[in-house]
Amino acid sequence: MNSPTSPTSKFPYIRQDFGASLVVFLVALPLCVGVAVASGVPAELGLITGIVGGIVAGLMPGSSLQVSGPAAGLTVLVFEAVRQFGLPALGVIVLAAGLLQLAMGALKLGRWFRAISVSVVEGMLAGIGLVIIAGQLYAAAGLKAPASGLDKIAGLPGAFVEAVGSTTALASLALGAGTVAVMVLWKRLPKKVQVVPGALAAVVLATVATLAFGLPVAKVEVKGLLDSVQPPGLDAFGGLADVALIGTILAFTLIASAESLFSAAAVDRLHDGPRTEYDKELMAQGAGNTVCGLLGALPMTAVIVRSSANVHAGARTKASRVLHGVWLLLFAALLPGA
Repeated sequence: MNSPTSPTSKFPYIRQDFGASLVVFLVALPLCVGVAVASGVPAELGLITGIVGGIVAGLMPGSSLQVSGPAAGLTVLVFEAVRQFGLPALGVIVLAAGLLQLAMGALKLGRWFRAISVSVVEGMLAGIGLVIIAGQLYAAAGLKAPASGLDKIAGLPGAFVEAVGSTTALASLALGAGTVAVMVLWKRLPKKVQVVPGALAAVVLATVATLAFGLPVAKVEVKGLLDSVQPPGLDAFGGLADVALIGTILAFTLIASAESLFSAAAVDRLHDGPRTEYDKELMAQGAGNTVCGLLGALPMTAVIVRSSANVHAGARTKASRVLHGVWLLLFAALLPGA
């Protein structure tokens, strides 16, 4: 029997990585769908980005245990970009951002992102988070949210009054609140129970409650992945002459890169394995976003929730993050109705 360090053992930690990949897959599945819906795009595009983040970025050098996919930190940017330029332009934006990340990695600019103050990034993400929360409160009540971030926040009192007078809105809000409660309280349950990710448990329990009580709430529809792949056409590239589109590309590039590299630094503190090579990780993110752009999908970044789940589940090599992408692909391809 080969020892874990035996040179004849090609995959010495396959058992640990296999188990971790299943945990990350179960965490990533509802998050990929949720980020897509919050971004105002078809749910399938979130799954495609998760698959690319797992398989494409996962196979490349950089960070060994960090997991990539669609991120909440870019939700507001994606929503505004789609509203302003249209869904076909999203592929162009993501493709251009990916190519810029590849160039920055090749020029060894990854380390310079560490010069950015953490408080600046946290402030930026906190601001984005407020807009996301405000927008999702409308969605939780089944109401149409205003377009701009300020209007979302300013319109909450009126939305509350409207929701109180609607049985359907109250049922939807109760279901959403219950989902959040399960995720928060799940961490207080025994460790054996926590083997099942809290996000997955919340989604499953809420879905069962919806079906059991016949709640009148809107449901997410996921169709075939191939029908959702929409490579940007030549006419979409004409938008590159628009200064506003160029600004959006730069914003995507900088925020996605900073979030990924800050996440890498955080993940490195969670394990004793190889440290992240920042320039290579930046190129891995660029390669993933280039593929996502060509497929017309959401942008990807490294995400700390899935990455920390990967580490805590016992992952030892990049095989876990690649396998989680494979499980997403098989699930979306074989069981879209689920």
